[in-house]
Amino acid sequence: MDRREFIGAGAAALAAASMSACGVKGIKGAGAEAKAQLMGGKMKLSFYPYELQLAHTFTVASYSRKTTPGVQVEIEYEGLTGYGEASMPPYLGHTVESVCAFLQKVDLGSFDSPFLLEDIMEYLDGLSDGDSPAKAAIDIALHDLVGKLSGQPLYKLFGYNPAKAGPTTFTIGIDTPEVVREKTLECAGRFKILKVKVGLDSDEQMIRTIRSVTDLPLAVDANQGWKDKHKALDEIFWLKEQGVVLVEQPMAKERLDDTAWITERSPLPIIADEAVQRLRDIPALKGAYSGINIKLMKSSGLLEARKMIAYARAEGMKVMVGCMTETSCACTAAAQLAPAADFCDIDGNLLITNDLFDGMTVVDGNMILPSRAGLGLIKK
Repeated sequence: MDRREFIGAGAAALAAASMSACGVKGIKGAGAEAKAQLMGGKMKLSFYPYELQLAHTFTVASYSRKTTPGVQVEIEYEGLTGYGEASMPPYLGHTVESVCAFLQKVDLGSFDSPFLLEDIMEYLDGLSDGDSPAKAAIDIALHDLVGKLSGQPLYKLFGYNPAKAGPTTFTIGIDTPEVVREKTLECAGRFKILKVKVGLDSDEQMIRTIRSVTDLPLAVDANQGWKDKHKALDEIFWLKEQGVVLVEQPMAKERLDDTAWITERSPLPIIADEAVQRLRDIPALKGAYSGINIKLMKSSGLLEARKMIAYARAEGMKVMVGCMTETSCACTAAAQLAPAADFCDIDGNLLITNDLFDGMTVVDGNMILPSRAGLGLIKK
């Protein structure tokens, strides 16, 4: 059994285990009504597992997968429902079981309204030091409610101009030249910039294959895959000649001095991804990276993400807003921050075949934010 077959064979078992972990039985797809429900005073929290199906096998420097486990969250308040989502790609170390275990501990009974975002998120951080995806799911649902109760889309409440949302990259995972060429042809006419996964011995082949199809600007993400700083720097100079505009996480996150050495000499901005999770991580990265990639599943949600943007700007660092493999719920939440970013990689909803929502769209390569209140989602 090869790696892809192994991943596929495990998917069904994982889905069954996920439903059991949430205390939910018999869930079948998006239309399921069975949910774990927790009463929380005026706010009622519900959640259920939902596995995301990828259109293509997704390969980065350290693993491959065809699915991504997730948990969908809903918070009901005064006749309105706020939607949230937790997505758990393997490298974060979170599971459906861990997310559901955290959510089962949450009691919103002492909070009168979703507007108490600071207090609620402080309470969640008091329950555990980690569990960022679970906290993000609640944060996103609360923000959705705040927008709906205010009658405004979130970006307006944040003071952002939706016309400045700009383009998002579209990700091309590591694969054979034939598959890479096919994926590139599928998306080259729809996007203004592509993101290429690198970090293996096939990097040059990946870039040359894509360049045989399109001359669009490229961002590359090594996902900690490069081992030698001298070789990495040589590759970065070559990548610049190939039309690459930024490099994400070239070295292992622990190798801060080596990354700083690269950043000092690099002709391209070096963006931290795995090296930065939350606000507290940024001070140690100054000088070692040109900027940070903020993802809601790492930051614990929008509230902390906006603090991270403000801090990074104050330190003169570039800001990238990214995502995991997610439905349009979490991707549309991340897209609310796009007007405040230098780069965006918010394409997770475009990589799956079973999206639960209509939300942020991409037209001629640019993100279009919904004008509806809150996140602006429509559940399918």
